[in-house]
This record gives sequence, C-alpha cells and structure tokens, in this order.
Amino acid sequence: MSINKIQEITSKNNARLTWEGCSILLDINDGERMVFERLTAGATLKVGNKKCSLQPLINCPFGSLFQVENGTDGPFLSRIFSTSEGSNDLQEEKESPTVYGSKDNRELMDNNTAQSLTGEDIDELRRKGASGVEIIEALITNSATFEKKTSFSQEKYRLKKQKKYSPRVLLRRPTARSICEAYFKKRPEQIGFLRMDALALLLSMASVTSHSDVLVVDMVGGLLTGAVAERLGGNGYVCNTYRGITPYPIDIVRMFNFGTEICERIVNSSLTELCATSNVTSVSSSQLEEACGTRSQSNEEGPSSSVPSLDMGEIMISSEDGDTDISPASLAVKPCKATKVGQKAPLDAIKSWRENGFSSLIIAAPQIDAWSMVKELLPLLSFSAPFAVYHQYQQPLALCMHNLQVGKMAIGLQISEPWLREYQVLPSRTHPHMQMSTSGGYILSGTRIFGSK
Repeated sequence: MSINKIQEITSKNNARLTWEGCSILLDINDGERMVFERLTAGATLKVGNKKCSLQPLINCPFGSLFQVENGTDGPFLSRIFSTSEGSNDLQEEKESPTVYGSKDNRELMDNNTAQSLTGEDIDELRRKGASGVEIIEALITNSATFEKKTSFSQEKYRLKKQKKYSPRVLLRRPTARSICEAYFKKRPEQIGFLRMDALALLLSMASVTSHSDVLVVDMVGGLLTGAVAERLGGNGYVCNTYRGITPYPIDIVRMFNFGTEICERIVNSSLTELCATSNVTSVSSSQLEEACGTRSQSNEEGPSSSVPSLDMGEIMISSEDGDTDISPASLAVKPCKATKVGQKAPLDAIKSWRENGFSSLIIAAPQIDAWSMVKELLPLLSFSAPFAVYHQYQQPLALCMHNLQVGKMAIGLQISEPWLREYQVLPSRTHPHMQMSTSGGYILSGTRIFGSK
C-alpha cells in the first residue's frame, strides 16, 4: 500500500489528530503571529530567538495548546492543554474568582525602578533551567508595584510577560474560516479583501450543497475554491473557469489537507471551452475532445510568468517588535508531495454541464469587471440556478445589477453587505474590539430565469 493511501486512511480515521505531512496553522500568542507549516519530524518553528522542533505536534489533536520551555537540549514545545478540555485561564478564574476592589493606578509612577530583578538575574535563572512560568512569578515577586495595581492591570502585566518569556502556540486546523481569517488579518489584498463572514455568505447565497456542480471564478488565490470543495466533501464538482489559456493560481487549496477523493473533484476549464460547449448544435464531441486536448497541452507548459502565484512557503504575520514580517513566498505553505489539484475537467462532466448547466455560480474576481464576467457566465447556469458575485466595492455590482434587471436575465437580485463585530468577553469588561475592519465587501446575488441569453 502506498504512503499516500496510508496517510489518507489515517486522516479519515483520525480526522481530529494531526499526521506527518499534513498542513497546520500555528497561532502564536493569540494572533500576534501566524504561521502555516507542513508538519514533518524535521520541521522547526522560530519563536523569538528560539527555534523549536515541531515533532511534538505530530498525532496531537487540532486545538492543542503548546508552551515554549527550556530543556537540557534546548527549547522545545510542551503541550499544556487542549482547547477541547477548556482554557486553563478560564478554569483558574472559575476556581478562584477575582475580587474587584476600588484600587486604581493613579499613584503608580512608571520610572523603571519598580522592578528589582535585573537582566543578569533573569539570565541566571535561565541558565539554571527555570521555566518561563517561574521567571514570570519571579518578576511579579520582585515588582514593588504589582500588588498596588488593579486586577485588570495585573492580568495585563502577566499576559505581557507571558508573551515574552513563555510564548504559547495554538495548533489550528486549516479550514476555510481559519485560512481566511489568517490572510485577512495581515495580507487581505492577497485574497481580494474577502472576510470570513463574506465568504460564508457567498457559499450560502450560491446554495453550495453536496452533489452540486459549482462554476467558480476564483482570483483570490484558491481560497474560494477550497471553501467550495470543503463544503461539497467530494460529492459534486467545483469547476474553475478563466479567460485566456492559463488558469488562475489556486495554491491555497493545498493548505486544506484534502484527500484524493476531494482533489479529483476540483477541475478547471477555460471560458472559451465552456461557452463553446454551451451551444450543442455548433460543437461536436470530436471538436470538444480536440479543444480539451489543446488546453491540456497548454496547462502542461506551466502558468504564465505574468500571473502572480501564491506558492507554498511560510507566513509570518507579525514579528516580535510588532512590525509586519512576511516571507517572500507570501502567506503560503512549504512545498511537499501532495495530491495535485486543478486538473482539466473530464469530458463526460463537460458534456453533462453542456446539457444540464451548472447548479450555481460564484465569482470572486476583483480585478475583472463584474458585468462582463456575469454576462458571459450566466448562460452556463441551469434555469433557476442561484449565483453570487463578490466585490470589494459596491459600484461595479450596482452596475451589474442594473444591467441584469434591464435585460430581464435574473430575479431576486440584491446587494448584501455583511457586517461583523468582534467582542471581548471577559468578567466585568465585555465590549466590542476597538480595532475592526470597516467593511467586508459586497455580494450581488440572484437567480437565473428562463429566457436568459
């Protein structure tokens, strides 16, 4: 039995556990820095000035939390708890509820004299093998002002020192939500400023369900394709279409840990081929095979150098000093041997789409005029099929909506603006986050009707 087959069986039987060769998303210090990695025994993660092996993460549940510890052989990642078991901080808070008094910080002076522990003392503790938690407790003990601070300030102080001396790493599963969240946080231009709530609304408006054949224009690096394939679960097709001879890059799909069954359902076909095959009387089967063969040869030659690629590499979202630090490979995963996605659409599937049409259409192409794309792709849908178009701005969608209404090509047209507000939920201090994205873009949705040309 091949290694790929064994890994596929293992991933299906233990979907909640990581395995060697899978993609993972590492959340360092609660979103301060995020890294996509391919999990292998020899892979390492640099946290601050420490380099830790990722081997302890193999066969661990997704959602596990790790802490950087100092060992005799150097720093290592030690698992402290799993998120399924509950947050350690929350457990401590339930066991010993905080009593809020009337203290305030008005008399505290920040003159760098409150801490009696020097840098040499901290280095000495490290040489003796003290853990990060022990160093933090030593800093608190030797602080002349810690007990005078409010409980809120004390927690803030602990968190600040914990990020420096005992950083934590959360092992997250790469899903449509987590990948979209990671990209949107620091490099939203890579995914067309598509926010996770807008992505969810796209899938809902287009009625993406199992056994659907979804036509997709994905110019957001493959995030949309991966999200559709994730929802289909290997039942149905997601067909990427494109103008010209070169498919748009969808390298983000390789982060999803899809098996062969799902990857085989991710196909592509040029817009010229699909539009030609929509006319039954003008294209024969031999002409269709010839067109597909020509397209296959052009794909084997490789993508054009003018098309930006999101090749697999490391994503470093934030450096220790707070500045953005992103590798040249731009938010992606390290290369490995994995099932290839984006093969050419099979002939029988193209014939079926020619006769019956696609069950839904989703467009996320901020660089292309929305109306010109919808006008070409709408005839490829079956009658009463839904469609959804995403754009960062409202005006292109408003023009597209007007033209669809004038041409009587669709009904149920509406432009939606998803709205998302994040809240900090903590005892006695629940409030919206102060820094949030102002807009998640706009979505034009509707249903194709009989008589559309």
